[in-house]
Amino acid sequence: MNAQQAVAFRIRQLCRQRGLTPNGISLLSAVPQATVKSILNGESRNPGITTIKKLCDGFEITLGEFFSTPEFDALEQEIK
Repeated sequence: MNAQQAVAFRIRQLCRQRGLTPNGISLLSAVPQATVKSILNGESRNPGITTIKKLCDGFEITLGEFFSTPEFDALEQEIK
């Protein structure tokens, strides 16, 4: 799993936990529906931290809580 996949996985996980659809979190977070869709479909290669912060606000969690999962802990540093 790469970082992009980990972000999409985490958003799906949080939506499931809270009974939200991608459209629902879009409305709660003020992140455009197209942006949420592109992240979940893997089209957005690098969602900005501002976007992730808005999603966190919609989920009512901190950035730390968003990234504090085994999926992010297991990411290897991407060397380019």
